[in-house]
Amino acid sequence: MSKHPLHTPDLLARAQRVKAVFLDVDGVLTDGGLLYSEAGETLKRFNTLDGHGLKMLQKAGITPVVITGRDSAPLRKRLEALGITHAHFGTEDKRPAAQATLTQLGLDWSQSAAMGDDWPDLPMMRHAALACAPANAHAEVLARAHFVTPRTGGQGAVRDLCDLLLTATGHYQALLASYTQ
Repeated sequence: MSKHPLHTPDLLARAQRVKAVFLDVDGVLTDGGLLYSEAGETLKRFNTLDGHGLKMLQKAGITPVVITGRDSAPLRKRLEALGITHAHFGTEDKRPAAQATLTQLGLDWSQSAAMGDDWPDLPMMRHAALACAPANAHAEVLARAHFVTPRTGGQGAVRDLCDLLLTATGHYQALLASYTQ
């Protein structure tokens, strides 16, 4: 990948030490819409680009952590399919959940990134070394993000973050080569 125009030296420096990535779900891993079946079941749509990026993060030794205010069977199935084992469901106060995960992993906030789209995500974004937001996040979140992806939530925004982290940590080219050789 040639140098990405959004990957500034400051941004790459912030991303270089990241070992854990905190992700909201609605509006980040999904487009934020909530679909309900006739039976009242919540349906969610996930992007495969985001999913592959999260798998590549794990191969690079970066732990994805999902922290969401909701809980649903479709979300749990998606996280299981991606091999994501660190998740907090039904969590409105996200910063303590993130802190607990950092402690469990033996990391601190300087080794973390967080991506959110609305006010409940701000406390964990404020503490993370790298705060990120999809292009369609709330204005208050956009104003506080170090990196705003060119794509919207559920449309590859998480992949943009994954690519940034893989580039900053030196894993991007080797992972790409494993698919192109």
